[in-house]
Amino acid sequence: MDINQAIANLKKEPGFTDKVGMVMVHNGVIRGSSRKDGSKVSSLVITVDYNKIEEIRQELEKRQGIFRILAHAYEGELKPGDDALILVVAGDFRENVKAVFSELLDRIKSEAVVKQEKLA
Repeated sequence: MDINQAIANLKKEPGFTDKVGMVMVHNGVIRGSSRKDGSKVSSLVITVDYNKIEEIRQELEKRQGIFRILAHAYEGELKPGDDALILVVAGDFRENVKAVFSELLDRIKSEAVVKQEKLA
């Protein structure tokens, strides 16, 4: 997903200018060191449940003040520096957007993505 293009497309949607005061973006990338102990990581194998991501996206998009949620997870063997997860949440006020954004990120990472590090 191209983040800039995704936001440009959102801005063209009817109702955007009346309903959106904040767009929050997450661009998760593969880190070259393990979260566990700092060991060097050569790659990360990611398996994604795309149906679960869509279920979560649709559920949270119905929340108060949320205009649109975009989510794209990359699957397969990814190298350090590769994009892993891109999220975009557009909504009215920061209180609404931040709360939904945080829940979206946490739920996708815990419910829809499985990761396995390959150490160097």
